[in-house]
Amino acid sequence: MTAPETVGAIAAMGTRLGPDIVAACRSLFDAEQRELADRVAPIAVDCAYGPDPRNRLDLYGEGGEQRPVVLFVHGGGFLVGDKGGHTGGGESGWANAHVGRWAAANDMVGAVMNYRLAPTHMWPSGAEDVGLAIEWLRANVAQHGGDPERIFLLGTSAGAVHVSAFLKAREDHAGLVRGAALLSGLYGFTPLDERDMLYYGPQDCYDLRMPLGAVMATGLPLLVACAEFDPPRFQAEWASLLQARLGRHGHLPRAHYASGHNHYSMAMHLGTSDRRLSDELLSFFADHS
Repeated sequence: MTAPETVGAIAAMGTRLGPDIVAACRSLFDAEQRELADRVAPIAVDCAYGPDPRNRLDLYGEGGEQRPVVLFVHGGGFLVGDKGGHTGGGESGWANAHVGRWAAANDMVGAVMNYRLAPTHMWPSGAEDVGLAIEWLRANVAQHGGDPERIFLLGTSAGAVHVSAFLKAREDHAGLVRGAALLSGLYGFTPLDERDMLYYGPQDCYDLRMPLGAVMATGLPLLVACAEFDPPRFQAEWASLLQARLGRHGHLPRAHYASGHNHYSMAMHLGTSDRRLSDELLSFFADHS
């Protein structure tokens, strides 16, 4: 599709969520992402960063001098999701793996992780797994061309929640990573819905378990983003976080509003000819490398 046709197709989907919208978004970017997959192969697959079978990550990049590292944490509403990597079917095909490939194509090492899923694994398993993956990268990524002192986090949807919760769980987070980019996350400004409770537990656990305080207070460089066709709840979280950070710190965090995109397409289009979010992320990483 041409760019205007893609924007029109995304706009026609509205702000709905669901497997049909995921599939429709993937079809929009399939040709470009398969071409990227043909060009960029993984350099390490299913690296075990922890004891659970879901504690696995893949690496993308090239050898040689040490490069910044981007750890991508996928979405999936706490219940589903996969780091992907294959192009011939499976749960996600190229999706999620494409972020690692995008990082590699831009002179970084891309790490794409799986994590434990609800309802079998509840709060705070996501934050714990992000922490374990970071520790593994700091110990091992140098042998794959990455700089363990220049690790950045990039999470979308539930992945952004887990990155935010890592900031809450680890007081030493600023010594472990250089910055975090949060795409369409939930931080604690809006009430839980029924799906969220499968991970967080009942509503009375909400205030204690959501990462709101840490995301408001952290001095770690942040980039926070939402999409034009994100559901209103995600837009309210984004706008509320900007306002809260302004009130606490006296200035806004770095922010991006992805016009023409929805909850899924915002991360899914990284690596395509639409470079607006890509350029913002690369500039953010470069500023703090």
